[in-house]
Amino acid sequence: MSLPRRIRGIAAVSAAVCSTVAVAVAVASPSVAHNDRGASLPVVESLRQKIGDASTLVPPRSVQESSLAGASSANPLDVLVVGGGATGCGVALDAATRGLRVGLVEREDFSSGTSSRSTKLIHGGVRYLEKAVFNLDYGQLKLVFHALEERKQVIDNAPHLCHALPCMTPCFNWFEVVYYWVGLKAYDLVAGARLLHLSRYYSAQESSELFPTLARNGKDRVLKGTVVYYDGQMNDSRLNVALACTASLAGATVLNHAEVVGFLKDGASGRVIGARIRDNLSGKEFETYAKVVVNAAGPFCDSVRKMVDKDVQPMICPSSGVHIILPDYYSPEGMGLIVPKTKDGRVVFMLPWLGRTVAGTTDSNTEITMLPEPHEDEIQFILDAISDYLNVKVRRTDVLSAWSGIRPLATDPSAKNTESISRDHVVCEDYPGLVTITGGKWTTYRSMAEDAVNAAIRSGNLKPANECVTHNLRLMGGEGWDPASFTMLAQQYVRMKRSYGGKVVPGAMDTAAAKHLSHAYGNFAERVAEIAQNEGLGKRLAHGYPFLEAEVAYCARNEYCESAVDFIARRSRLAFLDTDAASRALPRIIEILSVEHKWNKSRKKEELEKARRFLETFKSSKNAQFHDGKHN
Repeated sequence: MSLPRRIRGIAAVSAAVCSTVAVAVAVASPSVAHNDRGASLPVVESLRQKIGDASTLVPPRSVQESSLAGASSANPLDVLVVGGGATGCGVALDAATRGLRVGLVEREDFSSGTSSRSTKLIHGGVRYLEKAVFNLDYGQLKLVFHALEERKQVIDNAPHLCHALPCMTPCFNWFEVVYYWVGLKAYDLVAGARLLHLSRYYSAQESSELFPTLARNGKDRVLKGTVVYYDGQMNDSRLNVALACTASLAGATVLNHAEVVGFLKDGASGRVIGARIRDNLSGKEFETYAKVVVNAAGPFCDSVRKMVDKDVQPMICPSSGVHIILPDYYSPEGMGLIVPKTKDGRVVFMLPWLGRTVAGTTDSNTEITMLPEPHEDEIQFILDAISDYLNVKVRRTDVLSAWSGIRPLATDPSAKNTESISRDHVVCEDYPGLVTITGGKWTTYRSMAEDAVNAAIRSGNLKPANECVTHNLRLMGGEGWDPASFTMLAQQYVRMKRSYGGKVVPGAMDTAAAKHLSHAYGNFAERVAEIAQNEGLGKRLAHGYPFLEAEVAYCARNEYCESAVDFIARRSRLAFLDTDAASRALPRIIEILSVEHKWNKSRKKEELEKARRFLETFKSSKNAQFHDGKHN
């Protein structure tokens, strides 16, 4: 068959595919009215006012702990959430905005597990659409509808932390051009009213101008062009912290560094009625009672279930996802590169993120551990894979940071084979009073939380004041935020900083620092700028990065930042962006936190040792032992 005839054949099939998808869209697409549920309820308006007021303060940690300890058998919480990742904090926010009395405990810090180690994409699942079409699987198509709806809502609810990102897919023959163009147009069609931007084709020359490091020739192939489509991107751990703080403002009692050490059961029925909690900062233990406990512990949800029933069937099939950070020159600002299928069938991407390039990912079986570490062969696989598509030398010595996250893939405990492993979420109550929510992905955290709260209401016969209202609820920092607000920071504030001689001198609130504060803190950025100006904390924490000393103080006062690791990994992203820069910044970060939390010399030394051990699990080129080989 000649090339033109082949392309015409592909186009004919593609038209049929689009027609089929269009019919499915008309039948299955959710109505816009669905997204407006509860939008004008008093609880929403009251919370919006709080979130929009930049002087709003979250309750201090000591008050939160007292509130949890005060939940008695006579006056229990409605819901106690175990786990402070995206799903757990989403459950706390959802339940609190329904008028329920809510508590949440997290063993480490909000987003300390999988939720801070994600791909940073808010995606609709374009690969699910491919499966839906070729397998005629309507269930997969519904997954895509659902994810696309949630994708748009995540971006709308936290506009300062999320944005649309164009992603380029290289095509090395005309079949790929037509195949990807049609497939991504179908993706646009399914998105409907939730579309971010239309996908489009770019010639090889245009693609090189948009992505200068993309290889046009090599390995017996020539670039024919690229298809660019849009998904969302986020600052995942800051989004998680915003969820926790918003839940707190909504009335939930949230407590990080607080671990469940045992469950309380009713003597007659055996139902779970609460938990024994240990404050990992003070060592103090206390009991708290609840009508329902929601287990949202991610990869550790089986550990929580086994505390109730040691013989329970496992639900989690852990998968390791490794990512690396490279300098900004690997990818242009504002354009990602995604290869849907490498030579061994895996997906590989390179995306601009917070001024650097994040590349990944892997998907392999792993053990569940508190601090997962990337294996050198996984890092090498990513470097090898991206080198096939770039015209620059890809070097192991360029890796600024590398980390591993554990995906909690959910299995059906009653299944006899691994085919039940799901990328979707699972909600179950396999022990009275303990509802488990696991699986899923960051994009759908809000609807996962909604499902878990619905299950908790049924389990405990709870009486919410209203239905779910989180569909159009801005998170802390997002209400009233404007993309141009950084200009006000640059114009109205200076960064007062201490010189090496101890003298306080002014410095400009330059565009980089102002943009960073605006995007990281939203409409609360001005409070950070005031600390930088009025308290002499305007110095940068690390050369080449916009993070300011003032952020450490702000996060300690307003975002439950209780340790040095909390700051370098979750409140700022310095550990993820540049492990060695984070290590150099540690002494100053600890000094500021010691003032805020009144640490003694022993605690400061302990914090430094813990943080350095933590950073050793991030395999930058300087702290990894490797044989470079190809990547010199």
